[in-house]
Amino acid sequence: MSEKVLHYYAGDHTAKGFYPLYASNFQGLERIFILKGSSAAIKTDIMNKLADVWKSRDYEMEFIHSSSDNDKLDGIIIPHLKIGVHDGTSDPFEPKEGTIEIVDVDATLDSKHLEQQQNRIQRYQKKIMKSFQSAHQSFQTGLRIHDDLEDIYIRHLDSDKADQAAEDVGKHLFSNEEPKEKTPLTKHRFFGASTPKGVVDYIPNITDDLEKRYFIKGRAGTGKSTFLKKQAEAAQDLGLDVEIYHCGFDPESIDMVVVRELGFCIFDSTDPHEYFPETKNDEIIDLYEKTVAPGTDEKYANTIHNLTRRYKSYMKKGITHLKKAKQDNDNLEKIYLAASDDSALNHIFDTLKKQVEIQENLIVQKTGSLLN
Repeated sequence: MSEKVLHYYAGDHTAKGFYPLYASNFQGLERIFILKGSSAAIKTDIMNKLADVWKSRDYEMEFIHSSSDNDKLDGIIIPHLKIGVHDGTSDPFEPKEGTIEIVDVDATLDSKHLEQQQNRIQRYQKKIMKSFQSAHQSFQTGLRIHDDLEDIYIRHLDSDKADQAAEDVGKHLFSNEEPKEKTPLTKHRFFGASTPKGVVDYIPNITDDLEKRYFIKGRAGTGKSTFLKKQAEAAQDLGLDVEIYHCGFDPESIDMVVVRELGFCIFDSTDPHEYFPETKNDEIIDLYEKTVAPGTDEKYANTIHNLTRRYKSYMKKGITHLKKAKQDNDNLEKIYLAASDDSALNHIFDTLKKQVEIQENLIVQKTGSLLN
């Protein structure tokens, strides 16, 4: 089995606040370890060490990145072993199946040192929370302006043509497929996020092993999300597993659908995640050209320019607040790292490693081999 490391986000700072989708991605796992602790840096170090061990054994891995800090992780998953590790700071969840095991990472910290630093810790925590709230408010204002931009195109959109475009593509993708005798598994994620370093996405990583990629071009309000939702529903109706990637700006919209069983993805390939075909199997679907009255761009050029400039300015303001939150969190992390006990942390890592190896042995007993 060739190594495949999948990168994505499952929580993002959006116009609807911090939007968690973690539970969806821990579906189907038998064991989930929740790292309870104050320091994201310490928990990330533990997860990276575990990931290094099983990557070296050629297992597929999933890295769930943190949108609050580009160098931190929110979780890792080893799909073949049906095991996952989650940061546990935000969105505590109860899986429908499997077992959750709590790992107290704060037990490795010097409590006296932390008590002495309590005032500083609380001060940084308040500043971080305020910065996150300011970021969300900026994104929310940007979304309201973006809604005005969408309205221009919605008023000039031919809904019948939009429905026909979605139906035509659906027939092309699924007409030869027979319904599967299984319940489909749907996972909800983000391929990108607003982070302290700006908008970051993992589209190349997520799509690099797919045979066919469809690049949706268009404008705000040209029905890209509705188009994608219809393709996702068609796949689900056939019993196919689907990865649904939500918009990092407005998480109630969809930006990508991946159906790995059929080897394809369809995604919104417009700013700030604009890509272009690179292989003969890459194909563009232009919804503006197919569904919007000709001349709309030209007729409203000045208004479109001004609205675009304004909503992007609020996106930049939001990013600035995320940068400020990270700066304060970096100072907070220094306090926790100064209180950490390396030997105790090594013990936690060794204990987790042994537990993952126990799960690995159970899988071997079930399947007769380490890897499929």
